[in-house]
Amino acid sequence: MASVVVEVMPKPEILDPQGKAISGGMSRLGFTGFGEVRQGKRFELEVEGEVTDEVLAQAREAAEKLLSNPVIENVVAVRAVEEA
Repeated sequence: MASVVVEVMPKPEILDPQGKAISGGMSRLGFTGFGEVRQGKRFELEVEGEVTDEVLAQAREAAEKLLSNPVIENVVAVRAVEEA
């Protein structure tokens, strides 16, 4: 079965307290060399049949209307995932 992955991230001007907490934890655990951390969301949508341009367009519309909050988030990717 095919899948579509949708990735949503907070807009750059929106504070990201979870990202800041993760960044602090990484530093405390010795993971250095990383800048700012931003935490987003990933959705995996199973598709019945083939992932077509129409399916990707529907997934993007769903992402913009349901999976994200357009006031504070951007849909940054909608892509097909190869079957394993």
